Amino acid sequence: MKLRIAITTLLALALMSQAKAQDNPDITGYVRNYTGVLTGGDNDFSIVQNTLNLKFEKSSDRIAFKVNPYLHHYFDRDLELGLREAFLDLRFENFDVRVGKQQIIYGKAEGVFITDIVSPKDLKEFLLPDFDEIRMGITAAKVNYYFGNSTIEAVWAPVFTPTQMPEMNSIWRPAMPFPMAPTYDYSTEEITPSLENSEVFIRFSNMGSAADFEIVGGYFWDDDPTMHITKQINPITMQLTGLTVRPEHHRLTMGGASFSTPLGPTLVKAEGGYYSGKHFQTETPTIPDATIEKNYLHYMVGLEYSLAGVMLSAQFIQENILDYEEGIRNDEIESTMTFLAKKSFLREKLWLELFAYVGLNNQDALIRPKISYAFADGFDILLGANIFVGDKGRFGQYNANDMIYTKLKYSF
Repeated sequence: MKLRIAITTLLALALMSQAKAQDNPDITGYVRNYTGVLTGGDNDFSIVQNTLNLKFEKSSDRIAFKVNPYLHHYFDRDLELGLREAFLDLRFENFDVRVGKQQIIYGKAEGVFITDIVSPKDLKEFLLPDFDEIRMGITAAKVNYYFGNSTIEAVWAPVFTPTQMPEMNSIWRPAMPFPMAPTYDYSTEEITPSLENSEVFIRFSNMGSAADFEIVGGYFWDDDPTMHITKQINPITMQLTGLTVRPEHHRLTMGGASFSTPLGPTLVKAEGGYYSGKHFQTETPTIPDATIEKNYLHYMVGLEYSLAGVMLSAQFIQENILDYEEGIRNDEIESTMTFLAKKSFLREKLWLELFAYVGLNNQDALIRPKISYAFADGFDILLGANIFVGDKGRFGQYNANDMIYTKLKYSF
């Protein structure tokens, strides 16, 4: 690890010195301290993270590149070195080609992933980091073809990248509905890189004066593994004696669309996707591995409006399992709402923001107030809180993780 750190540091310094000597490429980035404290119990630190984020970029008429390495230092774990993006752009008259590690964003929804299926997620801290940090880069080749106000985009990802889940001892590890500690079998979790196992996505988008819309499709692996469960039963007493959990990623096919259009002072947006081949956990005793395959719909309608300088936004989201059967752990229809209020003061130096997820099925919520201030040129101070409401559901399961946090950030 120390050798990797030394090599990475020397490489970064070499690139920076060369860039300064040649005035090429452009270097930007930030240094940030992020400290969070739990408000309950012994007020333990939920996170103490120091970050160095660098971007090396160069662009000309026909070619461009971007490299975005980052370094996270923690008080309670190993140093984390990562590469968020590293790609090369080739530009032609009517089309562009991008090859390398890249983040690709689909859809109109804010704070939720509906048709935004290309970039996997880093959920080691649940949904708390900024979304440009939650979205992970994937190694892919992307081609954009332009005609008029429309674009056709095709993406080929030769290597599968799964969701990053919290570690076993993390406070953000999702609650597992097991009656006893299971044994894990990871024999089927890996996806072997091959042409057959690659992923493909396509998007048609149009930006018009009346509306923006896009139509998307994909044939890909589920970023979140399905937990196949095998029960060991004593044949004499018929008592449960053990559980084996086998994570496995399954193929999904998705087709969807999104649009946004202004209606007077209000922006109306909607997004929806149809997923085929999703596996759900079940308690049905006739299913040996406690999963079942179903198709489902995921959709959203939302409004944005500005009132007295306050930007207001609301979204209504549903996940609907088709051909529903009793015993599936998920509700047949799961409804969620999001709310956002945001306003600036002092010529956009001071920002107040309140964002909330509200789970309607379980009466749970995540409420996120924060205030940020541009103290000096490039230097920002942020104070925020994460408040979990309820005792079950997507957000209520973390009701012991209420926290306040600060972020001190210098951008250059």
